[in-house]
Amino acid sequence: MPYKHHNDQELTALLKSGDRLAYAEIYHRYHAALYIHAFKRLQLREECRDLVHELFTTLWIKREEITFKSTLSGYLYTSVRNKIFDLLAKQKLKKTYIQSIQDFAENGLTTTDYLVRQNQLKAIIDQEIANLPPRTRQIFELSRKNFLSHQEIAKVLNLSEQTVKTTINNALKVLRSRLGSMLFLSL
Repeated sequence: MPYKHHNDQELTALLKSGDRLAYAEIYHRYHAALYIHAFKRLQLREECRDLVHELFTTLWIKREEITFKSTLSGYLYTSVRNKIFDLLAKQKLKKTYIQSIQDFAENGLTTTDYLVRQNQLKAIIDQEIANLPPRTRQIFELSRKNFLSHQEIAKVLNLSEQTVKTTINNALKVLRSRLGSMLFLSL
């Protein structure tokens, strides 16, 4: 009896016994339908061809160990669906990876360079602040690093607000002359 007259259950039994003609009949019976099924979801011809061929290759190689929980067609369509999901997951992962590399290439080096320059500038400014006279440095740091108002600094150090204001203005003049406009970009 020609193989095209066998039902799926008979073809499955013949396949498991290693019958190449039963395998060929399964291939001819389902290849095109599985390809169309995959193409409707992916819209990628080569990937769909590869996916279906891979499915049939696996079917032949693992024919003795495969357990069909439902029908042959159910097994094949479920296998295609799972392969589609795997392919989409790989594509998404690949896309995410490529995007992260592009983001790093576009922004990573710039960000790193910016952070290095910012840290260098901060170190220079801190050094210049450290070179101020002790009382001026103390008043300036209370203002700029501790964010105290002139009134709060005057109260803490038992000074007049005008003294605090004048000291901070003098410190800014000294720092401005030493650092130029870099100071105002960071403060």
